[in-house]
Amino acid sequence: MAKKGKNYLEATKLIDRNVAYEISEALELVKKASKAKFDETVEVAFRLGVDPRKNDQQIRGAVVLPHGTGKTQRVLVFAKGEKAKEAEAAGADYVGDEEFVNKIQQGWFEFDVVVATPDMMGTVGKLGRVLGPKGLMPNPKTGTVTFEVEKAVKEIKAGKIEYRTDKAGNIHAPIGKVSFELDKLADNLSTLIDTLQKAKPAAAKGTYMKNITVSSTMGPGVKVSVPTK
Repeated sequence: MAKKGKNYLEATKLIDRNVAYEISEALELVKKASKAKFDETVEVAFRLGVDPRKNDQQIRGAVVLPHGTGKTQRVLVFAKGEKAKEAEAAGADYVGDEEFVNKIQQGWFEFDVVVATPDMMGTVGKLGRVLGPKGLMPNPKTGTVTFEVEKAVKEIKAGKIEYRTDKAGNIHAPIGKVSFELDKLADNLSTLIDTLQKAKPAAAKGTYMKNITVSSTMGPGVKVSVPTK
Protein backbone atom coordinates (compact mmCIF):
# COMPACT_ATOMS: atom_id res chain seq x y z
CA MET A 1 0.00 0.00 0.00
CA ALA A 2 1.29 3.46 -0.90
CA LYS A 3 2.67 5.49 1.97
CA LYS A 4 0.42 8.41 2.88
CA GLY A 5 1.96 11.89 2.86
CA LYS A 6 2.28 14.18 5.87
CA ASN A 7 -0.56 16.46 4.74
CA TYR A 8 -2.92 13.51 4.32
CA LEU A 9 -2.09 12.16 7.77
CA GLU A 10 -2.60 15.63 9.30
CA ALA A 11 -5.97 15.89 7.56
CA THR A 12 -7.16 12.51 8.89
CA LYS A 13 -6.79 13.81 12.47
CA LEU A 14 -9.70 16.19 11.82
CA ILE A 15 -12.06 13.36 10.94
CA ASP A 16 -13.67 10.68 13.08
CA ARG A 17 -13.94 7.64 10.80
CA ASN A 18 -16.73 6.17 12.93
CA VAL A 19 -19.03 9.17 12.56
CA ALA A 20 -21.43 9.88 9.70
CA TYR A 21 -21.67 13.67 9.58
CA GLU A 22 -24.51 15.90 8.42
CA ILE A 23 -24.00 17.19 4.84
CA SER A 24 -22.70 20.69 5.74
CA GLU A 25 -20.44 19.41 8.52
CA ALA A 26 -18.97 16.70 6.28
CA LEU A 27 -18.23 19.20 3.51
CA GLU A 28 -16.71 21.66 5.97
CA LEU A 29 -14.31 18.90 7.07
CA VAL A 30 -13.45 18.15 3.42
CA LYS A 31 -12.58 21.84 2.90
CA LYS A 32 -10.48 21.93 6.11
CA ALA A 33 -8.70 18.69 5.20
CA SER A 34 -7.74 19.94 1.73
CA LYS A 35 -4.00 20.65 1.86
CA ALA A 36 -3.05 20.50 -1.82
CA LYS A 37 -1.55 23.48 -3.61
CA PHE A 38 -4.28 23.41 -6.28
CA ASP A 39 -8.06 23.83 -6.16
CA GLU A 40 -9.06 20.23 -5.55
CA THR A 41 -12.26 18.71 -6.90
CA VAL A 42 -14.79 17.65 -4.26
CA GLU A 43 -16.03 14.16 -5.07
CA VAL A 44 -18.80 11.98 -3.69
CA ALA A 45 -19.04 8.19 -3.66
CA PHE A 46 -22.33 6.34 -3.09
CA ARG A 47 -22.52 2.65 -2.17
CA LEU A 48 -25.93 1.47 -3.30
CA GLY A 49 -27.85 -1.68 -2.49
CA VAL A 50 -28.39 -2.68 -6.12
CA ASP A 51 -27.18 -5.54 -8.29
CA PRO A 52 -25.94 -3.83 -11.47
CA ARG A 53 -25.58 -7.21 -13.20
CA LYS A 54 -29.37 -7.12 -13.52
CA ASN A 55 -30.71 -4.74 -16.17
CA ASP A 56 -33.58 -3.57 -13.98
CA GLN A 57 -31.15 -2.48 -11.22
CA GLN A 58 -28.69 -0.44 -13.28
CA ILE A 59 -28.81 3.27 -12.56
CA ARG A 60 -27.77 5.75 -15.20
CA GLY A 61 -28.72 9.33 -15.87
CA ALA A 62 -27.68 12.95 -15.68
CA VAL A 63 -28.43 15.95 -13.48
CA VAL A 64 -27.66 19.66 -13.72
CA LEU A 65 -25.93 20.68 -10.49
CA PRO A 66 -27.30 24.09 -9.39
CA HIS A 67 -23.81 25.57 -9.00
CA GLY A 68 -21.91 23.56 -11.62
CA THR A 69 -18.70 21.62 -10.99
CA GLY A 70 -16.17 24.42 -11.38
CA LYS A 71 -14.95 22.79 -14.58
CA THR A 72 -16.07 23.90 -18.02
CA GLN A 73 -16.80 20.85 -20.13
CA ARG A 74 -15.60 20.77 -23.73
CA VAL A 75 -18.51 19.60 -25.89
CA LEU A 76 -18.27 17.79 -29.22
CA VAL A 77 -21.53 17.64 -31.20
CA PHE A 78 -22.21 15.32 -34.13
CA ALA A 79 -24.87 17.08 -36.21
CA LYS A 80 -25.60 18.38 -39.71
CA GLY A 81 -27.34 21.35 -41.29
CA GLU A 82 -29.57 23.46 -39.03
CA LYS A 83 -28.77 21.31 -35.97
CA ALA A 84 -25.05 21.93 -36.49
CA LYS A 85 -25.70 25.69 -36.59
CA GLU A 86 -27.84 25.38 -33.44
CA ALA A 87 -25.00 23.56 -31.64
CA GLU A 88 -22.48 26.24 -32.62
CA ALA A 89 -24.81 29.04 -31.46
CA ALA A 90 -25.33 27.24 -28.11
CA GLY A 91 -21.57 27.24 -27.44
CA ALA A 92 -20.42 23.77 -28.50
CA ASP A 93 -16.63 23.58 -28.80
CA TYR A 94 -16.60 21.30 -31.85
CA VAL A 95 -19.38 20.54 -34.35
CA GLY A 96 -19.20 18.22 -37.34
CA ASP A 97 -19.64 14.67 -38.59
CA GLU A 98 -17.32 12.29 -40.48
CA GLU A 99 -14.17 14.42 -40.06
CA PHE A 100 -14.38 14.00 -36.28
CA VAL A 101 -14.83 10.23 -36.61
CA ASN A 102 -11.50 10.13 -38.46
CA LYS A 103 -9.78 12.43 -35.94
CA ILE A 104 -10.93 10.34 -32.96
CA GLN A 105 -9.88 7.10 -34.67
CA GLN A 106 -6.42 8.68 -34.97
CA GLY A 107 -6.30 9.38 -31.22
CA TRP A 108 -7.79 12.89 -30.83
CA PHE A 109 -9.62 13.40 -27.50
CA GLU A 110 -9.77 17.17 -26.86
CA PHE A 111 -13.34 16.97 -25.49
CA ASP A 112 -15.18 15.88 -22.32
CA VAL A 113 -18.75 15.17 -23.51
CA VAL A 114 -20.16 13.97 -26.83
CA VAL A 115 -23.67 14.90 -28.03
CA ALA A 116 -25.24 13.50 -31.19
CA THR A 117 -28.51 13.95 -33.03
CA PRO A 118 -30.31 10.58 -33.49
CA ASP A 119 -29.72 10.63 -37.27
CA MET A 120 -25.96 10.77 -36.63
CA MET A 121 -25.80 7.67 -34.42
CA GLY A 122 -24.99 5.43 -37.41
CA THR A 123 -21.85 7.51 -37.93
CA VAL A 124 -21.02 7.76 -34.21
CA GLY A 125 -21.57 4.02 -33.83
CA LYS A 126 -18.27 3.45 -35.66
CA LEU A 127 -16.58 4.89 -32.56
CA GLY A 128 -18.27 2.56 -30.06
CA ARG A 129 -15.09 0.63 -29.27
CA VAL A 130 -13.14 3.84 -28.71
CA LEU A 131 -15.71 6.01 -26.90
CA GLY A 132 -17.48 3.23 -24.98
CA PRO A 133 -14.64 2.25 -22.61
CA LYS A 134 -14.03 5.96 -21.84
CA GLY A 135 -17.71 6.51 -20.96
CA LEU A 136 -18.01 9.03 -23.80
CA MET A 137 -20.57 7.31 -26.03
CA PRO A 138 -23.73 9.44 -26.44
CA ASN A 139 -26.75 7.88 -24.75
CA PRO A 140 -30.48 8.81 -24.74
CA LYS A 141 -30.63 8.12 -20.95
CA THR A 142 -28.21 10.96 -20.25
CA GLY A 143 -29.76 13.32 -22.80
CA THR A 144 -26.76 13.20 -25.13
CA VAL A 145 -28.64 11.61 -28.05
CA THR A 146 -31.20 14.26 -28.90
CA PHE A 147 -32.51 16.68 -31.49
CA GLU A 148 -32.70 19.29 -28.70
CA VAL A 149 -29.08 20.20 -29.32
CA GLU A 150 -29.24 23.73 -27.91
CA LYS A 151 -30.71 22.53 -24.60
CA ALA A 152 -28.18 19.68 -24.33
CA VAL A 153 -25.15 21.92 -24.91
CA LYS A 154 -26.36 24.67 -22.58
CA GLU A 155 -27.09 22.19 -19.75
CA ILE A 156 -23.66 20.58 -20.07
CA LYS A 157 -21.99 23.99 -20.00
CA ALA A 158 -24.11 24.95 -16.95
CA GLY A 159 -22.82 22.00 -14.89
CA LYS A 160 -24.67 18.87 -15.98
CA ILE A 161 -22.99 15.67 -14.80
CA GLU A 162 -23.63 12.07 -15.73
CA TYR A 163 -23.82 9.25 -13.20
CA ARG A 164 -23.91 5.47 -13.52
CA THR A 165 -23.41 2.45 -11.29
CA ASP A 166 -20.12 0.61 -11.67
CA LYS A 167 -19.83 -3.19 -11.47
CA ALA A 168 -19.95 -3.08 -7.67
CA GLY A 169 -23.05 -0.87 -7.48
CA ASN A 170 -21.14 2.31 -6.64
CA ILE A 171 -21.57 5.78 -8.15
CA HIS A 172 -18.77 8.38 -8.16
CA ALA A 173 -19.35 12.00 -9.16
CA PRO A 174 -17.77 15.47 -8.84
CA ILE A 175 -19.84 18.07 -6.96
CA GLY A 176 -17.60 21.15 -7.19
CA LYS A 177 -14.26 22.54 -6.06
CA VAL A 178 -12.78 23.08 -2.58
CA SER A 179 -12.91 26.84 -3.28
CA PHE A 180 -16.73 26.73 -3.58
CA GLU A 181 -18.74 28.29 -0.76
CA LEU A 182 -20.01 25.65 1.67
CA ASP A 183 -23.70 26.22 0.91
CA LYS A 184 -23.07 25.76 -2.83
CA LEU A 185 -21.34 22.43 -2.29
CA ALA A 186 -24.14 21.35 0.07
CA ASP A 187 -26.73 22.39 -2.52
CA ASN A 188 -25.00 20.38 -5.24
CA LEU A 189 -24.69 17.30 -3.03
CA SER A 190 -28.33 17.49 -1.87
CA THR A 191 -29.48 17.77 -5.50
CA LEU A 192 -27.51 14.64 -6.44
CA ILE A 193 -28.76 12.69 -3.39
CA ASP A 194 -32.39 13.59 -4.23
CA THR A 195 -31.87 12.59 -7.86
CA LEU A 196 -30.44 9.19 -6.92
CA GLN A 197 -33.18 8.55 -4.35
CA LYS A 198 -35.78 9.16 -7.05
CA ALA A 199 -33.86 6.82 -9.39
CA LYS A 200 -34.18 3.87 -6.98
CA PRO A 201 -35.08 0.80 -9.06
CA ALA A 202 -38.31 -0.94 -8.06
CA ALA A 203 -36.39 -4.25 -8.08
CA ALA A 204 -33.82 -3.10 -5.46
CA LYS A 205 -34.32 -4.89 -2.15
CA GLY A 206 -33.14 -3.95 1.36
CA THR A 207 -31.24 -0.76 2.15
CA TYR A 208 -30.85 1.29 -1.02
CA MET A 209 -28.43 4.08 -0.07
CA LYS A 210 -25.93 2.22 2.11
CA ASN A 211 -23.10 4.68 2.35
CA ILE A 212 -22.14 8.20 1.19
CA THR A 213 -18.55 9.46 1.38
CA VAL A 214 -17.20 12.86 0.34
CA SER A 215 -13.55 13.75 -0.22
CA SER A 216 -11.28 16.14 -2.08
CA THR A 217 -8.96 14.86 -4.82
CA MET A 218 -6.03 14.31 -2.43
CA GLY A 219 -7.88 14.26 0.90
CA PRO A 220 -9.33 11.55 3.15
CA GLY A 221 -12.94 10.40 2.89
CA VAL A 222 -15.63 11.77 5.22
CA LYS A 223 -18.81 9.75 5.83
CA VAL A 224 -22.12 11.54 5.31
CA SER A 225 -25.24 10.49 7.18
CA VAL A 226 -27.77 9.20 4.67
CA PRO A 227 -30.84 11.47 4.64
CA THR A 228 -34.00 9.53 5.47
CA LYS A 229 -36.98 10.05 3.25
